Amino acid sequence: MAEALPPQLRQIQHHLRTGQEHEKRDPVVAYYCRLYAMQTGMKLDSKTPECRKFLVKLMDQLEKMKKELGDNESISQELVGHAHIENYALKMFLYADNEDRSGRFHKNMIKSFYTASLLLDVLSVFGELSEENFQHRKYAKWKATYIHNCLKNGEMPQSGPIGMEGDSVIDTLQDARAVSMPSQPSQPSPHVLPRDGPGANANFSNIQIPPGAHAPANTPAEVPHCTGEVRLTPEDYTRAQKYCKYAGSALQYEDVGAAVQNLQKALKLLTTGRE
Repeated sequence: MAEALPPQLRQIQHHLRTGQEHEKRDPVVAYYCRLYAMQTGMKLDSKTPECRKFLVKLMDQLEKMKKELGDNESISQELVGHAHIENYALKMFLYADNEDRSGRFHKNMIKSFYTASLLLDVLSVFGELSEENFQHRKYAKWKATYIHNCLKNGEMPQSGPIGMEGDSVIDTLQDARAVSMPSQPSQPSPHVLPRDGPGANANFSNIQIPPGAHAPANTPAEVPHCTGEVRLTPEDYTRAQKYCKYAGSALQYEDVGAAVQNLQKALKLLTTGRE
């Protein structure tokens, strides 16, 4: 949007910028970033003339995008849209987390942490965040700020969740990595992700990370076997359906590892009644 952002709506500027960056790369991400910005902007200030004018233009842009993307299931079906955004956010998070734990600190990994946190914000358009996504968002925002400040001041950051308050954050991250990360993560291609050494100044507005280029492969887990009769609740069926949608979204990015992982989660839930 060419319209200048009113200062009262400054809180949504990074979500709008992320939407702009994904205009051509991933229009679904762009759409939901703008939807989040519009919903948040309405709560911030929908009364003053400049804010109302800005938000009306944003609504018009969303309506236009919705018509153009009308055939896309990620727009027409909330469950698929949620899976699309969550998958994208967690792929960025896992890439940045892997770089961080390997001691590789550079602008792209900071950008990846930061964008992941913004996209986890965006998930709130579908309802309340899960505890796992809430903790991932909190950690990603902290890490992006912490590493950015260290490099800006010429200091060497500490890898991993060391030094962050709240054991629940660390526990959640360790649990997530146990099922999401391979034992030997694949390394990003140097021509896709240029690295910057300590002292680089992180600029969140101009680093391009192509989707799928930074996602580590996933190690398939053992397929669970059905033991006896399993009584499933309606919530179990909903969760299994969600994992199948996630798998479909991963295949859009040709991310076989994530697709297999989510299908295995669905299979385990349906065969054992547990996640």
